[in-house]
Amino acid sequence: MSINGIIIVDKSADWTSHDVVAKLRGVFKVKRVGHGGTLDPMATGVLPVFIGCATRAAEFSGNAEKEYIAGIRFGLVTDTQDTTGNRLSSCESDISAEELSAILPRFLGIQKQVPPMYSAIKQGGKKLYELARQGIDVPRPARDINISAIELLEGSGSDFLLRVVCSKGAYIRTLCHDIGAAAGVGAAMSSLRRTRAGSFTIEAAHDLDSIQAAVASGEIEKIVLPVDSMFSAYPSVRLDDTQAKKIRNGAPCRWQNIPDGNHRFYGPDDEFLALGCVVGGNISVVKSFYEARQG
Repeated sequence: MSINGIIIVDKSADWTSHDVVAKLRGVFKVKRVGHGGTLDPMATGVLPVFIGCATRAAEFSGNAEKEYIAGIRFGLVTDTQDTTGNRLSSCESDISAEELSAILPRFLGIQKQVPPMYSAIKQGGKKLYELARQGIDVPRPARDINISAIELLEGSGSDFLLRVVCSKGAYIRTLCHDIGAAAGVGAAMSSLRRTRAGSFTIEAAHDLDSIQAAVASGEIEKIVLPVDSMFSAYPSVRLDDTQAKKIRNGAPCRWQNIPDGNHRFYGPDDEFLALGCVVGGNISVVKSFYEARQG
């Protein structure tokens, strides 16, 4: 089976992102499969999976803005900052919706966040979660993140649901932990569902059973998105034969009257060739994708 494109998976709880990739490698019988943006095992929702030459676009998904629906439980602090971890402390909590709504604006905007020990970030050549499992806690430098939206959806007592829109590198577990600290009672993330990754939304997602059924029925092409859908926010430019040949060969290419910025470049036959950047009429290739047609 020759597949080149993107499938938006609705990841189930208890599956790792790596599990999903391994499963789809078997389903499609191809090696070139990758994902864009790791989800914790307890998390569900949007996981873009890139197949074949489309794996070249995976890095752009990882950098994209994400949207989540997160459960937060007040009065509980754990070592993993979610409800799957070992309890470090607990107390009674009856925070009101009004009190929580007053706290949330403190976490809007660009800020520093210290990543959790239970994370895949490497330090000294080892992943932090490997050190954490050995009972080792090491200092972690704070990282710049951006929370562009955070709102209370529902809840009362100790359990609430939040909607969060954030940048790459933001840990929702840590956000819940920090909100709990600001409330003075502690908190842990109780659930997490990713509803958007960049331009890919949960409405376009398919669970693994549906994907396998589509393969069995020969209808998998109906749910495979073309790689250029990843860059739909950028304007498209159709090149002539000479310009397309230059792009394919990595040679300098010029086109007057194109505004500066990123563009999608297509050949005269509408084949998606590359994501390119234009500066002063000079086109440079950010990432080429023209091999996608070759399978």
